[in-house]
Amino acid sequence: MVYPFAGILTLIVLALLVKLCLIKRSIREMADDFSRRVETDTNTLIDVSTGDRDIIRLAEKLNCGLRMLRKEHLQYVQGSTELRTAITNISHDLRTPLTAICGYLDMLEKTDDKEKQARYIEIMKERSGMMKQLTEELFRYSLILSDEEELTTEKVYVNQLLEESIGGFYPALAEKGITPDIRLTDKRIERDGNKEALTRVFTNLMSNAVKYSDGDLAIVLTDQGEIIFTNHAKRLSAATVEQLFNRYYTVEAAQNSTGIGLSIVRMLVERMHGNVTATYENECLSVKIVL
Repeated sequence: MVYPFAGILTLIVLALLVKLCLIKRSIREMADDFSRRVETDTNTLIDVSTGDRDIIRLAEKLNCGLRMLRKEHLQYVQGSTELRTAITNISHDLRTPLTAICGYLDMLEKTDDKEKQARYIEIMKERSGMMKQLTEELFRYSLILSDEEELTTEKVYVNQLLEESIGGFYPALAEKGITPDIRLTDKRIERDGNKEALTRVFTNLMSNAVKYSDGDLAIVLTDQGEIIFTNHAKRLSAATVEQLFNRYYTVEAAQNSTGIGLSIVRMLVERMHGNVTATYENECLSVKIVL
């Protein structure tokens, strides 16, 4: 009886030793695979040569970690590229009016002509206003970007808020010779939102139209609650429209930045759990908001 029992025990020990060796080999393989995949830019995941459930579970955990590392690396690369582009665009936007101000200051010192002096001062005021506007947009954007808290929401009467926003922007529209075509539904539209954030969204969209419209603006609120801003913009194209909501994207390098304002629009709408899209047809830009 002793010998058969000893033989069975020996077989069990040998089987366990073999399994242990296989597990150790699988662990070494996973360690080597993990190191290679971390060091190289590849989307392949770790494979295992064993059917052991614990080893398979460990490989799945490592693969999950690899996916997260790759996602963070991609975000880092995109963020780095975006930051370089942002610095270039912002530097250009600030440098253009600042260079003009310095030039007119130099000419102001060299002339005693009162008419010329008045004209130079007026131009410098205009350029300094451009710089102030850009720095204010950057400041507002940085505040929104750094505020990670959820927006407090309540039932918002969209019709009334949109009417008030349009009314407050009438002087700026009139100054640009724009008579807006306003078509708001008589149906009461209520949505969960943040009044201050939604007012900022409407203001940014109208401000964008004032800057870049070819002289028109249509504002529609449908029975379904869709909010649509449309204006002619010949300088755009279907390709550039896809980039309008990117941070610091500029339509033209020599013009004021449009990306900050529209990027704020997207961030605020999405934080209110809504959606904003842009389309370009027949030289018309349409921005649609669904809350």
